[in-house]
This record gives sequence, C-alpha cells and structure tokens, in this order.
Amino acid sequence: MRNGHRLGRRFGWLWGAYGTSTLGTWLAFGAFPLIAIQVLHAGPAEVAALSSAGAMAGAAVAVPLGPWVEFRGKRTVLITMDLVRFAALLTIPITYVLGVLTFLQLLLVSIVVAAADITFRAASGAYLKTLLPAGELLVANARFESTTWTATVVGPPLGGAVMGLLGPVATVVADAVSHLLSALGIRAMGGHEPPPERWEAARIRAADLFDGWRFILADVALRPLFFNTALFNGLVMATQPLLAVLMLGPLGFAPWQYGLAFAVPAVGGLLGSRLARPLVTRFGQHRVLAVAGALRALWPFGLAFLGPGTAGLLLVMGVELGLVFCCGVFNPVYATYRLERTPADRVARTLSAWAVTTKASTALLTAAWGALGVLLGPRTAIGLAGALVLVTPFLLPRREKVVNRGPKVP
Repeated sequence: MRNGHRLGRRFGWLWGAYGTSTLGTWLAFGAFPLIAIQVLHAGPAEVAALSSAGAMAGAAVAVPLGPWVEFRGKRTVLITMDLVRFAALLTIPITYVLGVLTFLQLLLVSIVVAAADITFRAASGAYLKTLLPAGELLVANARFESTTWTATVVGPPLGGAVMGLLGPVATVVADAVSHLLSALGIRAMGGHEPPPERWEAARIRAADLFDGWRFILADVALRPLFFNTALFNGLVMATQPLLAVLMLGPLGFAPWQYGLAFAVPAVGGLLGSRLARPLVTRFGQHRVLAVAGALRALWPFGLAFLGPGTAGLLLVMGVELGLVFCCGVFNPVYATYRLERTPADRVARTLSAWAVTTKASTALLTAAWGALGVLLGPRTAIGLAGALVLVTPFLLPRREKVVNRGPKVP
C-alpha cells in the first residue's frame, strides 16, 4: 500500500467527480415524482410507471452498451455518459420554463438517465481496475461507498429544503450541473489508459450482448453472488413504497419523520464502509462477505412489526441503521471481489449485465409487491418480503468456491 493509502492524483479526481455527481443525484431524490404530481398533475399509476417502467426501459437500452463500452476507452465513456445525463436532465427546466413540459418527456429522460447510469457504472469499474493495483481496490471501493452514504445523509434533507423554497425543478438543475462538473473532473485527470483489446470500431455481434451474463453464470463464485445481490436488493427496494404508504397513511407519521427515519441511519453505511477494509485485513475477505451478507438479511423482517408514535419511529430507524451498516460493510467487499474475479477484458460487460439485472429485477419486484400490497395490505407484503430476504444468505459463495480466481480467458 502507498503511504497513508494515497491512491494518487488521478484517483483523487475520479473520487471527486463521483462525489459531486452522487451528491447531485441525492439532492434531486424524489424530484421526478414531485414534478409529475405538482406540475403535471399525474395520478398514482403514472407516478408508478415513471419509476418502474423508466427503470426497466433504461435497463433494456443499456444492454447493447455493455459490449460497446468494453471495446472503447473507459475515460471517454465516463465523460460521455456524464454529458448525456447533463443534457437530458437540462431539458426538464428548459421545457418547464417554456411551459411545454410533458409526462412523456419525464419518462424519456428517466430512461436515458437510467441507461447512462448503468453504462457509467460499468465503465467506472473497468477503469478503476486499470487505474489501481489489485491490493488497493478495496480501499477505493470503500471510499466510494462512504461517499455514497455521506451524500445520502446530506442530499435528501438539503434537496428537500431547496424543493420547498424553489420547487423540485431546481434540484434537477443541480443534478444536471453535478454531472457536468463530474465530466470536467474526469477530463482533468489526464494520463493514459491501456487501449482495449478490440480498439477498432468493430461491429458488435449478437453474442457480445449476452457475454456478461454468460461469464457470470459460468463462474462458480460469481453466480450465487449475482443471484444473492439481485434478489436482496430487489426485495428491499420493493418494500420502500409500501413502507411509505404505511407510515404516511395509517400510522400517521409526518413527512419530516419519514425522511428522518431514513436519513439518520445512513450514518451506519458511512461507518460500515470505513470498517470494511480493517475487517477484511483481520478476518479475511470470505468471512466478512459471508457474515455481513448474512447479517444484512436479518433486519428487513422487523419492519413488519412497525407501529405508530415514537416507538415505531425508533423501530424503523433501528432496523434501517442495522441494515445500512451491514450493507456498508458488504458492498465494497463484494464490489472488490467481483472486480478481482473478472478478467480486465470482460469487466465492462460483466458489470453492465449485473447492473441491468439488478435494476430490472428491482423494477419487477417493486411492481409485484405493489400488487401484493393491494391484495394483502402493506404490512403483510412487507413481512413477506422480509421472510424471503432471510433466504438470500444461502446464495452467498461457499468458502471452497472463493479460493478459485475464476476461469482463464483465452
């Protein structure tokens, strides 16, 4: 390791760019639904479609971009995706001022941004692997994770204040500008990256579109981890709308209490991400992956016992704090392990396939649990999701599989 875990000037620019765009995204958290409701007077079905259909369509658009990213300069792709998000988001305040903003435009922008997000993440993982030696990947991923949770703590309350003063469109402007600043930061990194193996503008074959999934499913350790993260993330996110309905409806919590219940526990994610590397150093990668992955599955079921008043608010905050802390430890370790097992010439396709699956499964499960919430009631549907989450630790890689570093690429 370098002295003081300094990862170099270029990583510093990348980290700063990531932090800027992440803060912008969390400042604008919830802006699209609010614009749809307050400006366009959309109903519940349209608001639900904005999140679920937008995410699904964005994932579908991102499928061919995985192999496209693989065979191009990753820094160029990062800058391009930031500029795409900047341009797409900027159309909203422009059309709002002109009085021609429509729901269809909101939906199209959400699709473009979702596809660009997936592509950016795939390119950033591939670029990080070329930028840093393997021994420093966990430090870098832990810093990204801690930045995410810091933005989660700061962004929504600050964004909520801005929305209250200036309206939700103002936070979309801030989000757009954050991506422009991110692009400028990545541009300022300088330096050179190794050229992709197939640098020439070759035509993407149909087989390339599914190569990321083929690699994941063929790897004895990545395969269970892939299903574990897709199912866990999908089930946890699927309960969030139901929890909002339960807390803001029958249980009578005020909006500020609902926001507080999820903002404060994000501190646990910041703490967990800072502990990830020391825990791996002391106990080993597999043990931390297995224990943190199992412990994070124990918390969601507790939300089924949510009640009104101060006790209910403390219950939500306690459950979310435990869940977020375990995720803060688990996420950088699993992200690093995934990079270590994936050959450099397949990272973009693998990460793209992973992100597409996670986003699509989250959208599908959210829609399914919305229907279950109508049929069974929000509390029962939340409890059912929590019970299913308890199964996810059985999908984590076994010790004997973790030793294998993955198939060799000819």
